Amino acid sequence: MAIEVITREDLNEFRTLLLSDLSEILNSKPQQQKQWLKSTEVRKLLNISSGTLQNLRINGTLTYTKIGGIIYYAYSDLMKVLEENKVDATVTLFNPKWLVR
Repeated sequence: MAIEVITREDLNEFRTLLLSDLSEILNSKPQQQKQWLKSTEVRKLLNISSGTLQNLRINGTLTYTKIGGIIYYAYSDLMKVLEENKVDATVTLFNPKWLVR
């Protein structure tokens, strides 16, 4: 079993590399969400079938834009629908209020 010695210079070099990597991560721009999504992307994002997506279009839950044969959904509209249909958690026998944090 070989023993490896770590010197102060090694630690300083590691510190410098770590700080530069962290700085690069913090200063990088976050990847921007696409404004318009195709049906396959929406189905994958919401984990729903194509029939469910069609029902959401038909009953007016989701707005869409159709160009040619391609249907597009605004990402902001999807988030709006999710927020509007959010259901608050209720206290039940299985999640008593004193356990909910």
